[in-house]
Amino acid sequence: MERRKVIGIGVGAALAVPPAWWGLRQVASGAEEDWHTDTAPLERAFPLLGPLTGAKWVSSRDNDRDLPSPELVISGFATLAPGKRAELTAAHAFVSEGPADDFSSWFEKPLKGEGPEDPQWIRSPELDRDDSGHTTHLWFDRRSDTVRFRALNPYG
Repeated sequence: MERRKVIGIGVGAALAVPPAWWGLRQVASGAEEDWHTDTAPLERAFPLLGPLTGAKWVSSRDNDRDLPSPELVISGFATLAPGKRAELTAAHAFVSEGPADDFSSWFEKPLKGEGPEDPQWIRSPELDRDDSGHTTHLWFDRRSDTVRFRALNPYG
């Protein structure tokens, strides 16, 4: 009986090594995060936001399921250039309103817990689009240069 325990422990330890080794290899090779950080696609989708200084976003076409969505949805956070939020709030009417959900879609899971701490969201119906297949929602944090966004077919 003792011998079986020793063999069982040895087999269990051997099985645990490959996942740990694989995880270390992923970290060492600079494996990508669960989100995108490139700002160029967002600057094309939201030209009024101007040049962005940072971003964390996901797409419904990211490969987390067997069949990605046929419609493109992008969701996440972007960082505006200094002074851009003030420029936008001076030029457009804003109301205090936050997002209705906390990243509830399957592809938005990596964004939970990200973004500014204790945000004070405002949005402008003028800056949101909802025409001919485009649906865009933008929420701006009053305390930072962070904008949260969710857009359906942002490129038309």
